[in-house]
Amino acid sequence: MEWPSQSPDLNPIEHIWEDVGRLVGQRTHSNKADDLQREWQNIPQNVIDNLIDSMPRRCAAVLNARSYATKY
Repeated sequence: MEWPSQSPDLNPIEHIWEDVGRLVGQRTHSNKADDLQREWQNIPQNVIDNLIDSMPRRCAAVLNARSYATKY
């Protein structure tokens, strides 16, 4: 599949990392690796499910935008 230059990153893991990074970045760390692992383990299952469920809509939005930016 050709990857359009202006399409969003549709990899759901990127969205999870963004959330985890934001949570970890909001506090002072005694051990950043431990904090990162703790936040990763505390990701609610519904967040993961919602990202997976959104993939057909995300892909359709990219196709409809004909390689231009989408809201994702």
